[in-house]
Amino acid sequence: MNPVFAERRYLIPFRATLLSQIFTDVLVIGGGVAGMRAALAAAEHSDVIVTTKGQLEQTNTYWAQGGIACVLDESDTVEKHVQDTLTTGAGLCDETVVRTNVAEGPHRVRELIAWGMRFDKARPDSEEGSIALGREGGHSMARILHADGDATGKELALTLYRKVKATERVRYFAECFVLDLVTIEGTSAAGALAGRCAGAITWHPKYGLQVIWAKATILASGGCGQVYRESTNPPIATGDGIAMAYRAGAVLADMAFVQFHPTTLYVAGASRSLITEAVRGEGGLLIDRNGYRFMPDYHEMAELAPRDIVSRAILAQIVKTGHTHVYLDCRHMGTAAFASRFPGIFQLLRKFDIDPGKSPIPVHPSAHYMVGGVRTDVQGRTNITGLYAAGEAASTGLHGANRLASNSLLEGLVYGEICGRVCAEMCTNGPTTPAKIVSDIRPSDRSELDLADVRSSLRSVLWRHVGIIRDGARLAEVSEMFDFWARYTLDKIFDDVRGWEIQNMLLVGALITRSAQWRTESRGTHYRLDHPRMSDELRVHDLWQRGQTEPRTLKVD
Repeated sequence: MNPVFAERRYLIPFRATLLSQIFTDVLVIGGGVAGMRAALAAAEHSDVIVTTKGQLEQTNTYWAQGGIACVLDESDTVEKHVQDTLTTGAGLCDETVVRTNVAEGPHRVRELIAWGMRFDKARPDSEEGSIALGREGGHSMARILHADGDATGKELALTLYRKVKATERVRYFAECFVLDLVTIEGTSAAGALAGRCAGAITWHPKYGLQVIWAKATILASGGCGQVYRESTNPPIATGDGIAMAYRAGAVLADMAFVQFHPTTLYVAGASRSLITEAVRGEGGLLIDRNGYRFMPDYHEMAELAPRDIVSRAILAQIVKTGHTHVYLDCRHMGTAAFASRFPGIFQLLRKFDIDPGKSPIPVHPSAHYMVGGVRTDVQGRTNITGLYAAGEAASTGLHGANRLASNSLLEGLVYGEICGRVCAEMCTNGPTTPAKIVSDIRPSDRSELDLADVRSSLRSVLWRHVGIIRDGARLAEVSEMFDFWARYTLDKIFDDVRGWEIQNMLLVGALITRSAQWRTESRGTHYRLDHPRMSDELRVHDLWQRGQTEPRTLKVD
């Protein structure tokens, strides 16, 4: 990797003087499912601060239409769920982590129910009715729990938020942007970066810059979908947590594996709103402009094939037909049934005068989920002492090379709880000792690029060349583009969130590109035209760390 990205050591540049210091036992960065569940677990043994970049309704969790994958039915088994996850993960799942998540799922779901979360029931007219279970792509059984049809994430987020706000030992700081982790650095005997995380530097529109000192820090900051032009993610998903972890010396893994959701609403000028996979689970069919159902031509599971296969099939059919998109045909359900099962999507479609009971829905793939992220062990620890990671920002090994549908909310619940519980190991020490914080970036002597243009350009080039289908020559070109943008942007000192976001997006985009360029095979979400097959030699996790120009590899057992 270019030295601009790999060799510089710095906190993200800032001018202002730190105005205040706050002390806590545990700092949780992120207010989605993983962050809030981690905070609740940590509050059982310590005082906790939760920082969220925006408001609750801006999180990926709140936006999630899909459900929670969980083994509850007597005809289903943990082993079946494990095998479905391993199959979709294309040889890169860590089986111990998979079994932990699947086995813990029922406990975490029953916990949510005890906290007041409402799940859709198979018999809505009965208060004691059993929970309705849906099926989604890659699953061999119906095991997906939903709430209000297509608003599972909203109900989950509100349930956890109410619990967090009612927990005395948790303080919740909304609109609090985290610039960087504070680390006390060192090196291992092998010469690799090591050290201890001591908290983070934050910025709040009312209180300005602050440092939050913490004995343990849990990174649950979510994904980075906004680095792509076409994305289902909310605007705040700019990869800040992944970028700050890399700058601090944390190991990142499998950054090439970005999952693209096959079906987002395709209306010119409109944002790419998600059309949940559960619609296909209810019998929705993918057809092209000629009304031809094409998925059986690409995979035996047709519309319920894993997402990477469906996304590539849609792109192939678009090329065949010379059209800009395909259609999701739900006319078999009728208007009333669709509106009852998917009320949120129905209201969205009404804004564009689309009646799904009468007309097919125009759809196109979009960037959806970062499978890679900050590498952790089986208990959520990173290579930096005192730093843990959970949820989309983490790479636990659960998803391998491709995430099984609805396993992400499950992972947030399970690994949020694990991180919150395990971090007690750091909280038995005495008070956190403040350290000197230095941002040693000198004023740049290079011209300043237009930030809006850089943001737009990087999102467009990642979508075109580091998206669903990739090619080595194009990836090399994109790497050169990132090197150029970095020279004129990463050396600048900004005083606002937009500037810091651009620096984070550049770093994350470059890491995705480098990982994709290195992985000369096609596996899971990652498809290379010039290397269309899987390679046994590359059945490894690629590990990226600041100061190294090439990744280390970790063989999958």
